[in-house]
Amino acid sequence: MLSTTGAPESEPLDVSGKAGPPVSIRGLLHAFGDLLALDGIDLEVPGAGVLGIVGPSGCGKSTLLEVASGLLEPSAGRVSVGEAADAPSRTPAGERLARCALMPQRDLLLPWLAAIDNAALGPSLAGASREAARERARADFNRLGLGGFELAKPQELSGGMRQRVAFLRTLISGKQVLLLDEPFASLDAITRAETQAWLAGVLAQDSHTVLLVTHDVEEALYLSDRVAVLTARPARVAATLDVPEPRSPDRAAAVTAADFVELRERALRLLAGGAR
Repeated sequence: MLSTTGAPESEPLDVSGKAGPPVSIRGLLHAFGDLLALDGIDLEVPGAGVLGIVGPSGCGKSTLLEVASGLLEPSAGRVSVGEAADAPSRTPAGERLARCALMPQRDLLLPWLAAIDNAALGPSLAGASREAARERARADFNRLGLGGFELAKPQELSGGMRQRVAFLRTLISGKQVLLLDEPFASLDAITRAETQAWLAGVLAQDSHTVLLVTHDVEEALYLSDRVAVLTARPARVAATLDVPEPRSPDRAAAVTAADFVELRERALRLLAGGAR
């Protein structure tokens, strides 16, 4: 169902399945040659939890997700996905890749595939027939304001529509850990707010474990159980903020509540290098 603006209403996806595994990051360091990007990162995300990650531009947020996903091995430290928090060894990169779905900042849609086939890439790679994979994605095209564009090629879509296709591809990938890097960056302000409210409904009933990187402090606080504020490069954790009653279906009321506004101001002070 669509709102009058064409953006998705907060109707949940069919996201049934077992609870997502916990993610544990301990003493994480990562360097590119002599450039230290991540310096002693400690983060814990419980199964089916949502961790928001905010920090200055260029501080290493995307690198953190790439390490968590298994695309990069850390220079030092431990990253585990689905292991006990006190497990002595890290989860190998190949196993992290098998358990995590990463949505990067660029949509990376395949130009030769229709939009619906790009969205249904996960089920297709898992062995579903073309029609079964398309059926898995079809209902959610309307919910994301993409109805009528199922057979459009990526070059025929706007930047915001491409981003929504990539977002849906991640959600129905079959992976239980979702790593979202600025998932709504290409959306206009109104559609972004409505899509946040829709995703809040999904996450309220969902079983995924989620790491959400965003420049939008309000978005992070609204969608997450806890928000990690990172320093400028090399990134360290300046503070972690617990969110009271996260993911209310009434976004307007949630983001104007006194405790939410106070927490947002605290996060902004931390980002500016001010007092906690």
